[in-house]
Parts: sequence; C-alpha cells; structure tokens
Amino acid sequence: MAESSNIRTAFGAPLSSAEIFREMYRRLDDGAKAAAMATVIKTKGSTPQQVGAKIVVFDDGSFIGTVGGGCVEADIYAICRETLETGAMDIHEFNLNDDYAQADGMVCGGTMFVLIERWMPEDERISTSPAS
Repeated sequence: MAESSNIRTAFGAPLSSAEIFREMYRRLDDGAKAAAMATVIKTKGSTPQQVGAKIVVFDDGSFIGTVGGGCVEADIYAICRETLETGAMDIHEFNLNDDYAQADGMVCGGTMFVLIERWMPEDERISTSPAS
C-alpha cells in the first residue's frame, strides 16, 4: 500500500497546514529563492475556506495549498506574486459578493481576511523550523 502522503497527492486531497509548511521548507532548502504564504485569518459569513487555510506561491510560479479556488484564489495568487517582489506583509480583505459571482458563476456572500507574507531561505523563521 502506498504511503498516505502519496495517496493524498494522487487523489488531490487537501494538505494540512503542517504538510504545507514542511513542503515550503523543503523547497526553500532545495533552492527556491522565496515563497509567499497566504493564510485565511478571519472569516465572516459564508466563505469557501475556513480560518487557517493556506496557499504558498513560489518564485517559479508553482504553488501548494488552496484558499478557496476561483476568482478569489486568482486574486490572492496575484498578490502573492507581488509580495515575492516587494516583501510587503499585509492583511487583505476579500468580499465574496456579486463581483465574484459574475466572473465565477457562484457567490458565497461572506468576507475573508487573508495575511500574505514572504518567506526566504535566510529568514530566521526557516533556520529555526522543526525538522521534517
């Protein structure tokens, strides 16, 4: 039988926060220059993800995790790409209202607050991270 992580990958199961951190650390150790992590820190009303959901975007454009999909995830991905360049950490508010419904065909109606921050191999947070 395959390892559980291989099964999760093969079937597209969502990664836990710990798995996302481990993969981010691994990629930074393996030569990625930077990563931008977006974390849902607060929600109001109906949203596609719960508090704690994460997406990490790497300098090569690849990513792991999800914060909901569709237009809101595309917007968050774009901000992560900017954050890779600027290093600016900020909290962004996303109102999932009719603007997203027209573009995506669905509406949640709630609000998500997302912290976006850059991580780099030389960050003290990385060098003191727990072993994989």
